[in-house]
Amino acid sequence: MTDSKNTNAETSPQETPSVHDKTIINKMRTLIAALKTHNNAYYVLDNPILEDSEYDQLRLSLIKIEEQYPDLVQPDSPINTVGDIPLSAFTQVTHDIPMLSLGNVFEYDDLRDFMRRVNDRLSDAQKNPEYEVELKLDGLAVSLKYQHGKFIQAVTRGDGQTGEDITQNTKTIRNLPLYLIDAADIELLEVRGEVLMPKAGFERLNRLAEEKEEKTFANPRNAAAGSLRQLDPAVAASRPLAFYAYSVNQGLPERIDTQSDALAWLGDIGFSVSAVRVVKNPRETQEYYESVIEKRAKLPFEIDGTVIKVNNLALQQQLGYLSREPRWATAYKFPAETVMTRLHSIEWQVGRTGAITPVGKLEPVKVGGVTVSNVTLHNFGEIQRLDVRAGDMVSVHRAGDVIPKISRVWHDQRPADSQPAVLPENCPVCDSPVILPEDEALARCTGGLFCPAQQQEALIHFVSRRAMDIDGLGERWLISFFEQGLVKTVADIYQLHNHQEQMITFEKMGEKSVQNIIKAIEASKHTTLSRFIYALGIRGVGEGTAQNFTQQFGDLERLMTADIETLIQTPDVGTITAELAYEFFRAPHNIEVINALLAAGVYWDKVEKKSSSHLPLDGQTWVITGALSSMARDEAKAKLQALGAKVSGSISAKTTALLAGEKAGSKMAKAEKLGVKVVGEDEFLGMVGE
Repeated sequence: MTDSKNTNAETSPQETPSVHDKTIINKMRTLIAALKTHNNAYYVLDNPILEDSEYDQLRLSLIKIEEQYPDLVQPDSPINTVGDIPLSAFTQVTHDIPMLSLGNVFEYDDLRDFMRRVNDRLSDAQKNPEYEVELKLDGLAVSLKYQHGKFIQAVTRGDGQTGEDITQNTKTIRNLPLYLIDAADIELLEVRGEVLMPKAGFERLNRLAEEKEEKTFANPRNAAAGSLRQLDPAVAASRPLAFYAYSVNQGLPERIDTQSDALAWLGDIGFSVSAVRVVKNPRETQEYYESVIEKRAKLPFEIDGTVIKVNNLALQQQLGYLSREPRWATAYKFPAETVMTRLHSIEWQVGRTGAITPVGKLEPVKVGGVTVSNVTLHNFGEIQRLDVRAGDMVSVHRAGDVIPKISRVWHDQRPADSQPAVLPENCPVCDSPVILPEDEALARCTGGLFCPAQQQEALIHFVSRRAMDIDGLGERWLISFFEQGLVKTVADIYQLHNHQEQMITFEKMGEKSVQNIIKAIEASKHTTLSRFIYALGIRGVGEGTAQNFTQQFGDLERLMTADIETLIQTPDVGTITAELAYEFFRAPHNIEVINALLAAGVYWDKVEKKSSSHLPLDGQTWVITGALSSMARDEAKAKLQALGAKVSGSISAKTTALLAGEKAGSKMAKAEKLGVKVVGEDEFLGMVGE
C-alpha cells in the first residue's frame, strides 16, 4: 500500500458511480463498518470480539480492494489509522511523535517480500542491512516520559495521534522505574513499550475473582488493559502488571546508533526489555522465529509473534513511514497455537446423511486456551493423506474458535507396533455395509432407511413434497413422533393410524389435525415408481435419476436385483451412483423397510416402458435458467429427462432449447446470440401436458 492512497476518493458531485463502482464501494463500506466496530472493541473497550487472525483477514481484504481501486478509497477508511478514539474518562494527550502500528507478515515468503521492499529503497552500499528481532508482547502500548530522569507522564496509544493520560495508574507498576539516575542529565526522555500481565499473575487474578464470584478476564491482554484504565489507581496497584520497553523516541544518547544497542541501554538504566536477536537475512530471521515458537509456552508472558526492525537507526529514518506504519519494521505473527500430544485411538461416527467420519481421541491438551481431547479427521482420505495412526504423536492446531485439527504427524516418534487405520466394513451404528466410492474420500453407511443415525433425515426426506408428498406431516411432527418412539423407520409412518389417541396428546395437535395427517398418509400410498425410488433417499439418486431408473427397469424388483454393470447402463448414471444404489439394495435392513412399505399398501401404476427413440425429446439437450413459478427447477429437470432430454448447466451451440423463467440472466443473452430456441414456462407446461 502506498501513500498515493491518501488522496480524496469521494466521488465528484458531477459524476454518477457506475453499477460496478457502487458494488466495490459497498464492499468497502461493509469492511470499514466491521473494522470500526472491532477497533472500538479492541482499543477502547478492551473487549475484542475477533481473534487477531480474523481481524487481520478483514483488514487485508480491505487493503487488497483499496490497492485494486485506489480512486474509490473511502475518506474514512481505517487502513491509515491506528486504533480508535480515547476514552473520555481520562485526559487526552497529543503525542509529540505519532504512535504508529505495525504491518504484519504471516509466512516466510511474506518475510522475504518485506526485506525485499526494504532493499528496494536503499542504495547498493546499504542493501541487506542487519535486522533486530524482538518478542512481540501481547499487552497495551504505552508512551512514558521522563524529565531529567523523573517519571512525569504515561499515555496510551489511543488513535495514534491522541492517547489517554494514565500516569497515576502506571506509577503502580512494580517493575517501572520512577527515577532514572543514569538519565538525570537528559532533559526529556520518551520510552515506549508494552504494559502486560504475566501469566502467573493473570491466573492468580482470575482465581481470586472466581473465589469472590466476580467476572474473570478472558486473557492477560484484556486484564492488563482493563487494569490500566481503572479510574481508581488503587485497583491498578492491586493488579500484577509489568512494563517492557521496546523503543526510545526522544532523548536517546547520540553515541547509540542501533536498535539493539538502544534496548541494551534501556536495560542498563533500569527498564525490563524482552529478548533480542540481531540477524542478517530472512533465513536467520526464520530460524529465530521458529525457536521462539518452540519456547513460547515456557515464557512468563503471552506473545503473539516477533517484531523485525532494521537495526540501524539512521536507516530507519531514511526509510521513513507510511501513514499508518513504518517501512522499516513489521510484525511476524505466529500461526494459530500448535501443541504436540498423543493420538490414543481413531473412532468412527455416523452423520445424519450416512457419512462415516473418523474422530481422533487425544491425550487431553490445552490449545489456544481450550482443552482439547477430540479432533476431527474429516474422512478416510484425510487419514491416508496424513498417514496417521493410533499411538502417533501429532501436532494439534487451533485457530480462534475453529474446530481443532491435526496439522502434522511425527512419524519419527511412531510406536514400532503401530498399524495403519482401517475403514470399517460395516456401520458402527447399524452394521449395514460401508461403501467408499472410487476416487472419493468420504465413506458412507448404506443402511439409510434403517440406520438410527440417519433415520430422522430419512423420515423428513420421505414425506417431502417431491417424494411421497404427505401433506401436513412436517419436520416438527416427525421429530416429535420419532422422539416419542411412534416412528423409527419410514415404514412406521403407515402404522401411525394405530397411535391416533397418543398423537392427539401432542401440543398443538388436535383431533382434526390427526385425522388430516392420517388421510394424507393414506392418500400417499398411491404414488409413482419414480417418486418411490426418490423417496428412499439413496445417495446420489435425485428426481432425474429416479425417473431414469424407472424408464430403464420399469419394475422395482428388477432395479433392486440389478448388478453394477446393469445399473450403469441407465442414462446419466455413473459408477459412483451405481455403486451407491447397488449397496443400498444389498443392505438387509433396507430391504426389510421396503418390504414393510409394500406390505402397508404403498403401490403405483404399472410403468409403460418406452424406448428412448419414442420419447419426444430424445437426443435433445436443454438448459434451464431463471425462476419458474409453477415448479422447482429440479422438478422441471426431471420432467425434461422423462421426455428423453439431457439437461445441461451451460449454453453452447449444441443446445437444443433454453427453458427460461423469470429474471433469466446471462444464459438468455447467450442463447439469443447463438440462435438457441427459448421456451417460456407456459409453452413448457403445454409440452408436458400440464
